[in-house]
Amino acid sequence: MAEKVVIGNAELWHGDCREVLPHVQADAVVTDPPYGISLDTDYSSLARSTRTYAPIHGDNEQFDPQPWLARWPCAFFGAEHFAQVLPAGGTFHVWDKRVTAKPNMFADFESWWTSWPSGPSRIFRFQWVCGVHPGMTPERVEHPTVKPVQVMCAALQKSTHARILDPYMGSGSTGLACHTLGRAFVGIERERKYFDIACERISRAQAQGTLLPPEPAREPVQEGLL
Repeated sequence: MAEKVVIGNAELWHGDCREVLPHVQADAVVTDPPYGISLDTDYSSLARSTRTYAPIHGDNEQFDPQPWLARWPCAFFGAEHFAQVLPAGGTFHVWDKRVTAKPNMFADFESWWTSWPSGPSRIFRFQWVCGVHPGMTPERVEHPTVKPVQVMCAALQKSTHARILDPYMGSGSTGLACHTLGRAFVGIERERKYFDIACERISRAQAQGTLLPPEPAREPVQEGLL
């Protein structure tokens, strides 16, 4: 049975997105879905020898974007892996990771694709170092494909949608980006470990957002009768 946790304007679900989706409402999807990378035997062999995390559920089959696009405007990370089934009219953008560590088993860049008008294709440059981002308070998140919050903000910048759904929430970076940009968020994650991390990160961000000094009390004003 799915579990729902509400933190401010974020609604977080622990469960399988296929079971939870009938119970949620959203204006658009922004997500990094499992897209079948485990079907690549060369990558799987390398991954088995270097990584300590478990394979991502659903990553052993080709991702089908059509059911999502039939219901919502969407932004997909890793969309180059299923570009052949994307409709015409969307826009690709690139995150340049500025990777300096060698050897590096991960790609030097990632792309995302939006179905809504988002202007010309752009390159967003932000350094990625195994989940710790220079110039920020170090934060290691134990998720194999964690995205920097700044990258998710970039994906959302051209969107005017008020309520964002991430059905493969992972450790919650999309939810943090929504908090940063003042959007409502719905996240779904089936792995308890990552769900708990997302809850903690979003709860901490929401709490920090309430630490601003309170507004001074206003003097009462006599209102005239209409």
